[in-house]
Amino acid sequence: MKFIVSSSTLLKQLQQISGVINSNTVLPILEDFMFLIDKNELTVVATDLETVMRVKLEVEAKESGRICIPAKILMDSLKNLPDQPLTFHIDLNSYAVEITSDNGKYKVMGENPENFPKEPAADDTTSFTMAATGLVTAINKTLFAVSNDDLRPAMTGVFFELAPDSLTFVATDAHRLVKYVRTDVKCPQADSFIVPKKPLNLLKSALPDNETEIKVAYSQNHFFVQHEGAQMICRLIDARFPDYKVVIPKDNPYRLTVVKSDFQNALKRVGVFANKSTNQVALSITGSELQLSAQDVDFSFEGNERMNCQYTGDDMQIAFNAKFLIEMLNAAEGDEISIDLATATKAGILRPSEKEENEDLLMLVMPLMLNN
Repeated sequence: MKFIVSSSTLLKQLQQISGVINSNTVLPILEDFMFLIDKNELTVVATDLETVMRVKLEVEAKESGRICIPAKILMDSLKNLPDQPLTFHIDLNSYAVEITSDNGKYKVMGENPENFPKEPAADDTTSFTMAATGLVTAINKTLFAVSNDDLRPAMTGVFFELAPDSLTFVATDAHRLVKYVRTDVKCPQADSFIVPKKPLNLLKSALPDNETEIKVAYSQNHFFVQHEGAQMICRLIDARFPDYKVVIPKDNPYRLTVVKSDFQNALKRVGVFANKSTNQVALSITGSELQLSAQDVDFSFEGNERMNCQYTGDDMQIAFNAKFLIEMLNAAEGDEISIDLATATKAGILRPSEKEENEDLLMLVMPLMLNN
């Protein structure tokens, strides 16, 4: 079997799906791409058993067939080749692969495609469409708050909550919570499921950040996203997501409003002097002045800064993890951010002061005990 493909086109498509492959896998075949050639179309598949990604591209071929090719050596060789047509000669009996370029010839040993895992069938799925940018934005605004604690599997993914006229994304690690709502998505029914972190990270890179329409589908156990010639399938997390609504305080009467970039830069500067295990920065708010302070008693480090703010409420002092606040500010659009507060022990609610069209972002962060 033989096919001809552009080296740069092939590399670009393989880079979209190569992130699925784990380097320390128990099954050697999982370190391979599966190539399926059908007339002039090549489909390449990568999987880690939990997530499957596939891309399609045009090639020149007269026959059909399939072969598994080791991913690392193929990617490494393509990265070092200038853009040119490559001819793949494949012996379907011995699985030997010979790649011919303008001035070189390279040989790798492929594997039997029969040993490559079968992908889940898209049976009994419920589907809807949305703009690619909507999903990319939702992933960017929630993924940083996902927990890495495998003992609490429900929190190691993003919770999708479907309603007839909106789609809500929620992520939490018990110290902070992000709730992002898109009101430009029509879902077929009220439903919910949890999508793991890794496939969402891969999707973020594979999808274009524009208004192109993508098809989203889900079954009892799997999540499917399709965009033009690319598709991703992943297993859903089989766990109950915590009731996030009870965690969000209803009455935080005090409001602090700050210029986002000023606040973020001050946190970065003062955070340098904070204790490395807690990243604690204390905020002292009095009238129109906000004071940030951090110290690491073990090393006698200390940092203080003052900045202007708008504030309605009683003077207060509250401490937060500076790293968490910085990540949350990254996720918020606009020039200003407001933080709703109640007491030094109650969660703060961060929101962008200006709402973007078709979206609503709410972020919650738990305070730290003040070091007096």
